Amino acid sequence: MFYCVLKYVLLGPLLRLVFRSRIEGLEHIPADGAAIVAGNHLSFSDHFLMPAIIKRRITFLAKAEYFTGPGVKGRLTAAFFRSAGQIPVDRSGKEAGRAAIREGLGVLGKGELLGIYPEGTRSHDGRLYKGKVGVAAMALRAQVPVVPCAMVGTFEIQPPGQVVPRVKRVTIRFGAPLDFSRYAGMDNEKAVLRAVTDEIMYAILALSGQEYVDRYAAEVKAEQQAKKFPRLLR
Repeated sequence: MFYCVLKYVLLGPLLRLVFRSRIEGLEHIPADGAAIVAGNHLSFSDHFLMPAIIKRRITFLAKAEYFTGPGVKGRLTAAFFRSAGQIPVDRSGKEAGRAAIREGLGVLGKGELLGIYPEGTRSHDGRLYKGKVGVAAMALRAQVPVVPCAMVGTFEIQPPGQVVPRVKRVTIRFGAPLDFSRYAGMDNEKAVLRAVTDEIMYAILALSGQEYVDRYAAEVKAEQQAKKFPRLLR
């Protein structure tokens, strides 16, 4: 109920009015049935702008930190994400990754839309980073199409660290669904998972026009932090 009120009555109309998003390729979102929407992740605003323009309900795998923050702000954030039906994901360790895949498959098993950011974290510099293979594992096991999505301009309106977004028009592009049925039964092969993930990331890249970095964003962030604060990280 909260999700519907938020999307159709409160937040959705407000976001469409304020940011006047350009929407391209919305017809590529299936009218029914399970599918994965895989997008780049540039800003905290992505969590709201893209779901606001999709007619169907979409459930995202959200980082667990959104549900465990301290203080009043942390409790309000956790309540918001839980009420909106988002699923917390612990991003540490292999078992955490398997748990995230199980949660995602549960959503797809109900015939619903699953939203995921294959990079695993927000881009800290506006570039597109290497995708993690969880999106491929879910697509192959659930045998569902993957719709690539590109958020363009959200980094400029709310880069990491900025609390209040700037009011500026953004573009949201959806590409044609990607069919991976040719890999049926091969979801345990690492080379196949990598190939599928790379194909998804290439489709996102073609839509976004970003510079691509063939490394995981979390690794690059950690390296930059180590250079910036070497004593603290020893």
